[in-house]
Amino acid sequence: MKALLVTHGTRGDVQPLLALAVALKKAGHEALLAAPKSFATSVRAQDVEFAALDNGPNRLLEDPLMAEAIEGGYRGVRGKITALAAIRRIKPLMADVLRDVGAVARSSGADVVVHTPSVPAQHAAEALGVPAVLAALQPGWVPTSEFPCPMVPLPRLPRFLNRATYLTVSATLRAYSGVVNAWRTDDLGLPRGQGPRHALVLQAFSSLVTPVDPTWQDSVRTTGFWYLPRVTTWTPDAALKAFLEAGPAPVYVGFGSMAGRDAQRTGDIVAEAVRAAGVRAIVATGWGGLAARSSDDLLVIDQAPHDWLFGKVAAVVHHGGGGTTAAALAAGVPQVVCPFVADQPHWAQRMHAVGVAPQPLLHKKLTVASLAEAITHTASDPAIRRRAVELGEQVRSQDGVGVAVRELERIRNGRC
Repeated sequence: MKALLVTHGTRGDVQPLLALAVALKKAGHEALLAAPKSFATSVRAQDVEFAALDNGPNRLLEDPLMAEAIEGGYRGVRGKITALAAIRRIKPLMADVLRDVGAVARSSGADVVVHTPSVPAQHAAEALGVPAVLAALQPGWVPTSEFPCPMVPLPRLPRFLNRATYLTVSATLRAYSGVVNAWRTDDLGLPRGQGPRHALVLQAFSSLVTPVDPTWQDSVRTTGFWYLPRVTTWTPDAALKAFLEAGPAPVYVGFGSMAGRDAQRTGDIVAEAVRAAGVRAIVATGWGGLAARSSDDLLVIDQAPHDWLFGKVAAVVHHGGGGTTAAALAAGVPQVVCPFVADQPHWAQRMHAVGVAPQPLLHKKLTVASLAEAITHTASDPAIRRRAVELGEQVRSQDGVGVAVRELERIRNGRC
């Protein structure tokens, strides 16, 4: 089997597909990962074949309009207006991405296409005449009446309205229908239409930490999180190694590609909260450019492999991205989650619900006092630590990528 894996976005969107590519290769299959060209080095470091896509909407990560949309979580009238303005900015950039996806697909020789919702690559699968598989990295893509769409910031609703909340996600995707239809007809040579149904939906998260609907069809499989094998050759630089050895386990703070419109203010809150909590901390600036300065008890780094670092810290303070949440779960470490947007509030609520984190701290309401209190409570509560260790063992045992590979083999062999 040769699988074409297509994704776009930030590290949390790319790394799970990279993990699947590695697992496919290990099982004796071929895998080609198409992702933003900025990820070429990290993909090739795993000895995975890579096809570069235009960076597209990633160019807007530091744009003030996008920062405002993310910081507000698309809530309220202004949030929705800002989100619509952001969509208008994204459309032409997405056209560049789709152009590259078409070119990659035509030359790939793939017999199955696996893609995240960020790229409608099911149309490329149709052009190739092969099955399309959706890789859902968070719940919200498969409608159910059991619970409302986790991707939508809504107040608590009566149960009979749950399924209707998923229409909001569909409406967001339809906002790009003009760009997608132009690509479908002009580039792929297909008639106008919605594209084929997915032969399979692989939900790349754990049913241990987020609800699933037991009545979903067999074509929807919740596998467990998709983890990369640890890179055993990675070593910390002298400053990180010395800081870890200089005192008790520090707290990790990192918001990935999120920092809000004022990264300096967020960095100041973090530094003061760490000081007020009386803990040592490692602050990762990440793509969001979280601003902070190193001191005796605070070390600022760009980034470090989560699977290496998280096992060495007392708690992980993060934005609630699916990838960071999964890494913290696997490390068996307590969490403090400060969500911004999209699926982040869902993961924040779920970490509290399963007992490994306190109540979420919405980023836009973050204060020195609230963050310091959450860090103190989380890092010192033995019940939270015991639960984190217990759940970490369970999550690690699920072998999500192994399950995903077997499901792909099943549909490739015509047993779907």
